[in-house]
Amino acid sequence: MPVKVKICGVTRAEDARAALDAGADYIGLNFWRQSPRAVDVDQARRVAQAAGATPLVGIFVDAPREHVERATEQVGLSLLQFHGDESPAYCQGWSRPVIKAIRVPAGASAAALAEPFGAVEYLLLDAWVPGRPGGTGTRVPAEALVGVGADRLFLAGGLTPENVAEAVRRVRPFAVDVASGVEERAGVKDHEKIQRFIERARAA
Repeated sequence: MPVKVKICGVTRAEDARAALDAGADYIGLNFWRQSPRAVDVDQARRVAQAAGATPLVGIFVDAPREHVERATEQVGLSLLQFHGDESPAYCQGWSRPVIKAIRVPAGASAAALAEPFGAVEYLLLDAWVPGRPGGTGTRVPAEALVGVGADRLFLAGGLTPENVAEAVRRVRPFAVDVASGVEERAGVKDHEKIQRFIERARAA
């Protein structure tokens, strides 16, 4: 089965349409206010309208449950991605499937870090950079991925149109996730890069 592709950090309707036209499987909306790709509910609704039937993933960082639930209903999110220090208990009991992001420091085992989140539907593995919960453009060390089940894995961190095919062949994840690797600048997507990223990921 071809790898699925998530275009993350979408802030503009025209970028959502480009992702839709290129065949993206998921579009990510970042609700963490400190992110350069942050959206508010009004922006998110505009993106959602442009995205058509493409499932929307809401990205949250240590957010109160009521904030997540309100955004989910207001925007029509299909999945929830938790990218902070959320506990296994926090990740349970949601009305939508959950993606728990695990930031993997150099020399650490992703499998060990992910083990407490065995009940979560999906895991997203990203590189650990001090003070930054994601969107760093840094790749996860290959050796850190040993022992992680690829069938529920979103692979993120430093992926670009130039290296995504190699990453897919090496890991065979359920999905790949990209934000900065298909941008002109933070929050503004390069539509040609989106097209090339998706084509190369699927062809790998």
